[in-house]
Amino acid sequence: MATGRGWILQQHGLGLAWAAAAPQRLAPPALPSRSFLSSAAPPPGPDRGSFALSKRSGIFTAMSAKLSETQNICIQRHYQKTSMKSKSCPCIESMPSEILLKIFSYLDAVSLLCIGCVNKRFYHLASDNVIWFKIYSSFFPPKRTNWKTNSVEKTAVLLSHAMIQDRELGYWKNEYIMKQIAAGKTRIIQLLKPINPYTGLPLKTKEAIKTCDLNWVIVLKDRNGKEHVMEQVDISFNDTSVTVFWYGTNWPCLDTLSTLELCGVTPLLLDQCKVPPKNGPRRRSLIAEFNLTNLTKVTTMIGSDMLVQLFHLNPGLLVGLWKKGNGIAFVTASLHHHQLIERSTLGSATIQYILPPHKPLLDDVDPEYGLHGYQLHIDMHSGGHTYMCGTFRNLFCRKDYIQNGYLRLTVISLKNNSQHLPLAGKVGFFWRTDVFKGSVQNCYMMDVTLLDETEKPFWCFSAPVYMKLSSKASCLYDYMGQNYDLNYVDSEGKVHIELVWVEETKEYYIVNLVLYLSTEKVNRWFGTKY
Repeated sequence: MATGRGWILQQHGLGLAWAAAAPQRLAPPALPSRSFLSSAAPPPGPDRGSFALSKRSGIFTAMSAKLSETQNICIQRHYQKTSMKSKSCPCIESMPSEILLKIFSYLDAVSLLCIGCVNKRFYHLASDNVIWFKIYSSFFPPKRTNWKTNSVEKTAVLLSHAMIQDRELGYWKNEYIMKQIAAGKTRIIQLLKPINPYTGLPLKTKEAIKTCDLNWVIVLKDRNGKEHVMEQVDISFNDTSVTVFWYGTNWPCLDTLSTLELCGVTPLLLDQCKVPPKNGPRRRSLIAEFNLTNLTKVTTMIGSDMLVQLFHLNPGLLVGLWKKGNGIAFVTASLHHHQLIERSTLGSATIQYILPPHKPLLDDVDPEYGLHGYQLHIDMHSGGHTYMCGTFRNLFCRKDYIQNGYLRLTVISLKNNSQHLPLAGKVGFFWRTDVFKGSVQNCYMMDVTLLDETEKPFWCFSAPVYMKLSSKASCLYDYMGQNYDLNYVDSEGKVHIELVWVEETKEYYIVNLVLYLSTEKVNRWFGTKY
């Protein structure tokens, strides 16, 4: 039996070798007779094993010595492929669609959305109407009282299989997703209804951010169109703003980047995943887009320390660059609470959310309508430290103070010492990365919330600012020290602050604070013609 089996295996191996050598027009080798195989004795010594049956190839090693080197290589490759195929296990993609649909029917909504991203076949199977109708019925039971909804199976029976399948592919998936998004928006709106009487902003913005699991990402795009998505690393909640931090060691090269997009990110299905994975189904809403081309040449540097330089990009973005190497160290965004949830959730990945237009309330009785009744809430902070936080009411502007297209609102008068306020603590912008941390002096975040006479937000922003030495001579005799100026400008107004450094107490004092409102903004808001 052993001799006969070996003879058959030998014939098989030589036949394969002859077939591999056929393109080269090699003549088939003569096969030895069975009598030769039975009478041949193994040679003594270490070569005895050459006549043994090989477990890998299944042919005599001694006979392979008679073949050419090319034939041996062909035989070895053939048996390697055969052994690999025999060891490979069946793939899930090769399963019939009926079995895959049965497996998918046990998955939840988030898992179905994830598995639909594998390939085109899985996408169509994971969009099956029967599976999604069961999920839809379990979360949104029918309102008709004569329907019994004790279980998903009983609900599904009410609609026949044919009726469900008559819908276009993915119909019930889309219906389920849209209703989940609408339900989530309703809960967020309920949280944002209570208003803070001091700031005029929603009182529970922090709770709303945590409820909808809102995060922020920055998308860095290079000149070739490649995207680098950076997830937020840390977040700081302030009185009227949110400060978001990004830092790490995997930043792309600054010289290759063209734009930076700031986006809000929320999970597609809030109720289905308490801790959604980063690769799970998420929605992205574009908040702002910044140009990074020639950043160090076009953008003004607002401060530096021993390690980093700070560059400010409107609105509210701060980019820290290493002094050595000019690479990105960190990115910080200061986001004001006004319409923050809407801007971070209601836009798309490419289009920003557009605020609804303001309808002015006309007043023909008051001759100075739109010039009085303003309320300011200002907050200066950095790294969890609050330097100044205050509310100022009954701000007004006389018609004589309207100059150069601006209304002037004096908040802190230079001549009234009782209004002067100190900045608490050591003023500076605190930054950190995975390895280093530091502080840039005379820089911090400033949040401004200006309300009109109806206590509606009129002008809101949150941005990094810096103090610089003033070139004007001081006219104050009660303060002996260096004078500093702080200025902020955007399309809706300007902020001018004068400060004095008091050496005795080691404090900065705000001695003058003036707001300048654009007359175009005022006329558009109140329907006036100043």
